Amino acid sequence: MSMRVSKIADASVSLVANELQQAEGQRRQIPPVVGRLGEGNVVAAYEVQAELMRRRLASGSRLVGRKIGLTSAAVQQQLGVNEPDFGALFADMEIEHGGSVDSSSLIQPRIEAEVALVLDRDLERQGTTMAELMRAVAFAAPALEIVDSRIADWKISIVDTIADNGSSARFVLGTSIRKLTDIDLLTCGMAMTRNGNVVSVGSGAACLGHPLKAALWLVRKLAENGEPVRAGDVILTGALGPMVGASAGEVYEARISDLGSVKVSFT
Repeated sequence: MSMRVSKIADASVSLVANELQQAEGQRRQIPPVVGRLGEGNVVAAYEVQAELMRRRLASGSRLVGRKIGLTSAAVQQQLGVNEPDFGALFADMEIEHGGSVDSSSLIQPRIEAEVALVLDRDLERQGTTMAELMRAVAFAAPALEIVDSRIADWKISIVDTIADNGSSARFVLGTSIRKLTDIDLLTCGMAMTRNGNVVSVGSGAACLGHPLKAALWLVRKLAENGEPVRAGDVILTGALGPMVGASAGEVYEARISDLGSVKVSFT
C-alpha cells in the first residue's frame, strides 16, 4: 500500500475529530474513519490526532509523553506500512502501579507490556544520534499500555489508529527503575500474566529490533514535526509481545528481566 501524504479540508478534520471524541466520551464504537480521510493518508490521520490533542490540552489535560505503536514487523505487514506510528500520553491517562482501571470507562480494551523510558533533557534535533538519546534517558521502567480502539471491533487501518491517538487509552509505570547501564533492553525477556496465568511473552528484540531504536525513531519524527520530546517526558517504546483483550475481574502483571514488574487490575 502506498502512503498518501495529502492534506484534507479543515472541516473534514474537525468532523472526524468530533466523531472520535464523541465515541470516547460516550464509550461507543464507530465505523472506520479511513473512508473520509483516504486510504493510506497518514498525513490527514495525524492532522486529526493533532486536533484531538489541541482540544484535550485546551480542556486542561497535560501532555506527559508519547507512545509508539506498530513496532512489530508482523503488525506492520498486516497494515501495509513500513514504519511505526505514535500517539500522545496525558497525565489523566496514567494508572498507578498496582492500581485499578474501571472497565466501564473503556470500550474494548486490550493490554500489552512495554519498556518505558523517561527523559531528563530535551531532544530537539531532527538528526538526534543514538548517543544523544541514551545520554538523555534518566531511567527505564516496566510498563503496561492499555489500548482501546474507538473503531468497531478493532477493524482498523493505519489511518484509523493514527487518527484515534494510536488507539491509546491508559498506561501504568512500574516503580522499579533502572539506568540503561544496568540492563540489556535487547535480550530482556517479558512474561505477562492474567490472574496468574501467562498470556503473553516476548523480548526487547520484538520492539523494532530494540526499544532504543524505536525511541530514536520517535525522537527524530517529533523533531521533524516541530514537537520535540522534552525533559520529563515518558516514552512507551512499543509492545514486547502480543497484546490481549482485558475484562473486568482480571489482574495483569508483566515481569521484564532485569527491569522488574508492573501490575494493574480491571474492575
